[in-house]
Amino acid sequence: MPSRGQMVNTVPRVAEPLTAAAASVAGGSDRVTDRPTPRTLGAEEYTRFERARILGARALQVSLGAPILTDTPAGLVDPVQIAELEFAAGRIPITVRRGTTN
Repeated sequence: MPSRGQMVNTVPRVAEPLTAAAASVAGGSDRVTDRPTPRTLGAEEYTRFERARILGARALQVSLGAPILTDTPAGLVDPVQIAELEFAAGRIPITVRRGTTN
């Protein structure tokens, strides 16, 4: 019995697909268990969609008066550029929750 979080492939591994299908229909008990390797993503490994969402949310916060968390150049007033500087420095206090894949 696979533990929780494991994916189970009920088709036996054989060289010929027709034999595999016949074995699974006949009630073959060969089961292949695959466990996905857990992987943590750091700031440099966000997807482009996560990065866009984080930068947009932080730029909105900065434009509404949130404190800036990094040192910025004197003439920099664009909230998007400020958010990009904070993201590059790893100072944005936003987390990404990812669901498990099926």
